Amino acid sequence: MLHRLLKAAGYAVTTAVPVAALAYLVRSRWEPILHFDESMIRAATDITRERPGLTQALLVWEQMLQPIWVYIAGTLVCVWVWRQHRLPIRALWAFLTMMASWNLALDVKYLVQRARPVVEDAITHAPGYSFPSGHAANAAAASTILVVLCWPLLGRRGRIAAVVGAGVVMVVTALDRVFLGVHYPSDVTAGIIFGVGLALASYAGYRDWGPNKLKEQ
Repeated sequence: MLHRLLKAAGYAVTTAVPVAALAYLVRSRWEPILHFDESMIRAATDITRERPGLTQALLVWEQMLQPIWVYIAGTLVCVWVWRQHRLPIRALWAFLTMMASWNLALDVKYLVQRARPVVEDAITHAPGYSFPSGHAANAAAASTILVVLCWPLLGRRGRIAAVVGAGVVMVVTALDRVFLGVHYPSDVTAGIIFGVGLALASYAGYRDWGPNKLKEQ
């Protein structure tokens, strides 16, 4: 039990430290990270503007990966695992962790209060604060949670496909936010670390909480 509690705490610290470090550098306006973020935004949006097809694809992806749609899809998977595979506690863990991730990502935004990138001839606009990227954080959290949720139900090939698919969703979502000019690279980096770390820390705690006894590993 102590081992698993320490493991959960380890995941939490591993997540919190880099996110907090990035937040501190952003809030203190550390020149190297600001210069890198601004130069990457300019280069990425220049590429997007020159390619109407890419712009349209990025805008479609942006809408598809809105947190509301991500979590509706995730909830449906939770219901499927609950009803079809008789794993109610595992499904409930996944659902509650997704809801917590959604809210905590918003809370971090209000703590840091970083302004969105200011882009000349903006491709699109997004409301709210910039750090961390909500799209990246929620895509990373939901993808990781759903892979973990379905892990016992998948064979070897299914597990490989699930991990690769989750990785693709995270990377494409992160690139989408930068190439549309609505988030800096540090925003999406923090979002992915936050989402994956929170999901793994939650699962480490969940395994110690009771599923061992119920054989829902």
